Order: sequence, then C-alpha cells, then structure tokens
Amino acid sequence: MILKSLSLLNYKNFDSKTFAFNETINCLVGNNGVGKTNVLDAIYHLSFGKSYFNPVASQNIKYNEEFFVINGEYDKDNKTENIVVSLKKGQKKVIKRNTKAYDKFSDHIGFLPLVIISPADRDLIIEGSDTRRKFIDSVISQSDKNYLSSLINYNKILSQRNSLLKYFAANHTYNNDTIEVYNQQLQLYGTEIFEKRKQFLEDFIPLFKARHKAISNNNEEVSLNYKSDLFTSDLEQLLRKAINKDKALQYTSVGIHKDDLEFNIGDYPIKKFGSQGQQKSFLIALKLAQFDSIKALSGDNPILLLDDIFDKLDETRVAQIIKLVNDENFGQIFISDTHAERTENAVKQVHQSYEIFKL
Repeated sequence: MILKSLSLLNYKNFDSKTFAFNETINCLVGNNGVGKTNVLDAIYHLSFGKSYFNPVASQNIKYNEEFFVINGEYDKDNKTENIVVSLKKGQKKVIKRNTKAYDKFSDHIGFLPLVIISPADRDLIIEGSDTRRKFIDSVISQSDKNYLSSLINYNKILSQRNSLLKYFAANHTYNNDTIEVYNQQLQLYGTEIFEKRKQFLEDFIPLFKARHKAISNNNEEVSLNYKSDLFTSDLEQLLRKAINKDKALQYTSVGIHKDDLEFNIGDYPIKKFGSQGQQKSFLIALKLAQFDSIKALSGDNPILLLDDIFDKLDETRVAQIIKLVNDENFGQIFISDTHAERTENAVKQVHQSYEIFKL
C-alpha cells in the first residue's frame, strides 16, 4: 500500500497544498512551526478519521476558515483508492472512500494500516492507564473488526451503568435487577475484550523485546506487564462485589476499562528510572512492534510516520534505527525533522529511493 498524493485545503496552517510522494522514503524538513507534523497528522487522519494530536475536530480547521478537506490517493492491492476526510463547522465529519461516504467511521479503521512514532507518544509513559489501553485497542482494532465492535458496545453499556448509578444516588433509590442486566452485558463483552488483549500481548511482547534489543544494542533489559482485574475473577463477580463502592462513587470501579500496561526498565518503572533516551528507545521499540504486529495480521505493510524521531537519541541509536529500516521491507515511510542535513545524511545510508520536501 502506497500513498501516492495528498491534498490539503484549510487544514491547520495550510490554506492549499499538494504533495506527490515517493513510494519508499519521504522526508519533510524545515523549521519549527512550518507544518511538518501537520502533514503527518493529515496522513494519520486519512487512516483513522481523526487527528493524532488534537481530539477537538473543529480546531484542525485553519484559523478564520469554515471547513477543511484532506484528500489522499492510494495504490492498494493494485487498485487506486481515493479517501477524503472533510469537516465543516457545525456539521459532522465525513469520510468518503471513492466518493461513497461511510455510514460508520469504525468501518474504515484498518483499511489503511498505519503506525506513527512521535514525541507525543511520551504520554504512554507519563499519562494515566487510559492512554495505554487506547494503544492496545488501536493495534488490535486495525485487524479485528469484532474487537472494535465489542469495545464500542462495552463502553456504551458502561456509560449507561454509570448513568444509572448517578440516578440511584440523586433519587436515593436502588434496583438490583436493572444493575444485573448491565452486569451480564459487561461480562459478555468485557470477557471477550480481556481474552483478546491477553492473547495479543502474549504475541506482542516478544516482538517488542526483539525490537528493543536491536535499538539498544542489547544493553538494557525491559518488560511489559498486563494488569487486569479479570486475572483474579470473572467480571460479573467483580461487579457484584464492588456494588457498594460503585454506589458511593457513582461510577463502575472494576472492569476492563481499568486495565493497564506496566512499562519497566530492569525491575523499575521506566517513568521514574529511565533517561529521556531510554524512554524514547522504549517507545520506538513499542511502535515498531506495533508495526510488526499489524503487518503480520493484515498481510500489508502499514505506512510508517516518524515525527521528529532523531531528537534526544544518540548517534548509536539513530544508526540502529536506520539499519533496521534498511534491512527490512518497511514499505512507505514519512520522516519529519528540523535538521535537513541530519535527515539527508541518515537516509543516504539507506539504499532506497527518497524524496526531501522543504517546507
């Protein structure tokens, strides 16, 4: 799968801009603030129907304009595929594939597999568990439609159960039969999600460790650990045991929406004990393992976006990453960097065609 061209209209800092891309390596270089990351975000938008960096859709419209349009032309399975994402203020976002609008955005997820590596990924280390759950969900959802459907259903039922708990508290009432209906539904979807997350991580962790070993030159020991309430008991029992706590808190305190991933370097949390370079290496290994996983499951090379990847890495680690990209069939890669010379020197080591776009 190759992104052949990209057209932006009123997207972030661009009024109108068109790119024709190289099928292997594309480098976007220029000073801070010129829009390098915005181009990568537009490509991400075409795969996921949303921005990687700004969840408020209307804020991606150029200042003082009323709408934005992102238009991408792909070569996929020897066919031309045209994807358009557009948004007008006060209206719903529209995603079209070959001029036909999707009824549900979730139907589009996984069609254009993509992995992004960005400084914003540090949120995976420093933020709460919901950020790490979204990471797992995003990887699995790109190749498993049933998982995405179960996740949407679970979250809908969870929201309804939480609303009911608030209603009980506000009206000083309680109905166990109604709660039980929600418990059974959460048990159904939650168990399926837990089993798929568990299986996914059993396959994913060896990929991650292999990637990290290559990047760090086998100098550091790292680990990923899956934490879930469902390792101790089935969800329905957990929900029944926690009902008094849930009534007091007015929300559901147990379930797969509380799952987490532990990131360790040695025996210690990387959040507290890892240097910036070690944290960045950990995250790059995580994302390259995501690439490996999606490629294995989808049978297609995901597009790889590398946003400011060389920053805060020493020359040895940069060399290891370039070597990885050179040694394996990664498909199409997009790199952003503030240092044009550094990028060009790096990609020259890779014996593949490349294009440099100066913004």
